[in-house]
Amino acid sequence: MKLLLKSAKIVDPASSHHGKTVDILIENGKISKIGNDLEADYDRKIDIPNLHVSQGWFDSSVSFGEPGFEDRETISNGLDTAARSGFTAVALNPNSFPVLDHSSGIFSVKSKAAGHAVKLYPVGALSLKSEGIDLAELLDMQDAGAVSFGDYKSPVSNPNLLKIALQYAQNFNALVQSFPLEKKIAGNGIVNEHHTSTSLGLKGIPNLAEELQIARDLYILEYTGGKLHIPTISTAKAAELISEAKQKGLDVSCSVAVHQLLLDDQELKEFDANFKVLPPLRTSEDRQALVEAVKNGSIDMVTSDHDPIDVEHKKVEFDNAMFGTIGLESAFGALSTVLETEKVIEMLTAGKNRFGIPSEPIAENVKADLSLFVPGEEYKFGREHIYSTSKNSIFLNKTLKGKVIGIITENSYQINE
Repeated sequence: MKLLLKSAKIVDPASSHHGKTVDILIENGKISKIGNDLEADYDRKIDIPNLHVSQGWFDSSVSFGEPGFEDRETISNGLDTAARSGFTAVALNPNSFPVLDHSSGIFSVKSKAAGHAVKLYPVGALSLKSEGIDLAELLDMQDAGAVSFGDYKSPVSNPNLLKIALQYAQNFNALVQSFPLEKKIAGNGIVNEHHTSTSLGLKGIPNLAEELQIARDLYILEYTGGKLHIPTISTAKAAELISEAKQKGLDVSCSVAVHQLLLDDQELKEFDANFKVLPPLRTSEDRQALVEAVKNGSIDMVTSDHDPIDVEHKKVEFDNAMFGTIGLESAFGALSTVLETEKVIEMLTAGKNRFGIPSEPIAENVKADLSLFVPGEEYKFGREHIYSTSKNSIFLNKTLKGKVIGIITENSYQINE
């Protein structure tokens, strides 16, 4: 298969072609030529005004339903959704049924994703059944293809378990994740603890619940060494604590969910369960601080935190609704409303190195791993833009910016018509 991209602007600071508008010829999954006014035979030409190309995007926190919750999302449809949303690789969370806590589960999800244009990298559970009691078989899962270990949305309540995990994981250079929530502080809270929660009569989760857990985890990391990733932080103080830890030389990284950069707890006034997420939407002040932390590098990567929830568990009373929002489809458009294009691409590719995902600068004789997009144009995000089986999007009817054209990888390609 020969694909010819015409007049595509390359956004890749690691490439010698960064900032240049060129033609790109891709043959059998490899970039064969980059230049101006290329004359070549092709099977398909992609000639779109203002076309931009970057290294393939990676999402460090994606949930599908399979196995166990296929009514929410299958692996096949989830990967198709990722492809149409511009992602060439995703890290799959272990929150399936059964939980991905053994090598057999890791082998299974990888086999179901084999040959797809989007590469799937499983995250193994840190503890058996993600119950936070006994350490899972980390080395066996890494040998099977797991790229990190963490219990999705479940904090490591036992500090000794995290200590042992960080110490043990160093033997095979594994990345440990710890979800930032102190359950005893959070209690039965479901939204941010602030004026809004009080006025709406909803139980709150204070910032302290996140920050106390992060402070504890960083103390343990300082004692044990190892590599720690703190997913989906949501407060200004959380970013500050992690930044200080990095300055001390600790090997720690963190991510933020896209919706935390655009939305705050004022969205809750209509009791729409699509806005019920964990961590909860915080205040406008926290939101602005998180945007600044992304810009100054305190936050390492941005994730969609894509979490499909079926209608029976979302279209119910706010108190009873499950936490979670889909986010792959809206990730690029939402990020582009608060960040410049180059920063958007940096945040959508930065997680690769941390999670051990192969990447190469855009150049000739390199395997194709490209995301295609057109920045700039605003549009209202509606149900017609949702590719997931579940429709629980926090960005429904929000104005987003920029259009995803598709992806090209060594295995296949997806071009949105």
